[in-house]
Formats: sequence, C-alpha cells, structure tokens
Amino acid sequence: MTSPEIASLSWGQMKVKGSNTTYKDCKVWPGGSRTWDWRETGTEHSPGVQPADVKEVVEKGVQTLVIGRGMSEALKVPSSTVEYLKKHGIDVRVLQTEQAVKEYNALVAQGVRVGGVFHSTC
Repeated sequence: MTSPEIASLSWGQMKVKGSNTTYKDCKVWPGGSRTWDWRETGTEHSPGVQPADVKEVVEKGVQTLVIGRGMSEALKVPSSTVEYLKKHGIDVRVLQTEQAVKEYNALVAQGVRVGGVFHSTC
C-alpha cells in the first residue's frame, strides 16, 4: 500500500489524491487520510503537536513522518513528540507546511512508507 499524494494546498484547504474531502488540517498514511481534528487531543498552537496527535499515523507502519507546522509556522512541535517518533524508529521531518507537502510528495514518489500531519493555516 502506498501513501497518497497531496494533490493541492492553499490557505485553509488541502486535497489528497483518492479522497473527495477538502481538509483544513489532515493526517495521511499509506492507504488513507482523514481530518486532523485538534479537539480530539486538545491540541493548540502551543505547546503544539503532541505524541497523541501522531500515534494513529505511527500505528500505520510509517518509516518517515512529515509534520507541517502551518503556513507561518505558528504550530509548535515539542521535543517530546520528536523523541516519541524517534523511539519508534521513525524518521521525522518538521517543516513549514508548503515545504512539508513538497517533502512528503517527494518521499511518496520514492516509494517511502511516509505519513504526515499537516496544518494548512497560520
């Protein structure tokens, strides 16, 4: 199973190939995608992306996880989340969202089992 390509990104809107949903924030993994609803884990811009936010994607068996911090990088990623991913043997890349999508799509094209969590606004 391959990871779906991010088809488009603009402020507040993301499209994933194979899905009819327009996402504001999304999670993607080999074979699927869904809305990333911050209310599920109580996520806020600070302290940012928690291990609970990435756990679902980790459980899909990804080799690499790309985190998009937002268009202006307002979403923080604490060291505890990076450590959680590394402890699970996952290569983590934390980038501004436009750069994160480019990196994610490049990894998809290389056949890497890549996952992502992306914030498409601030």
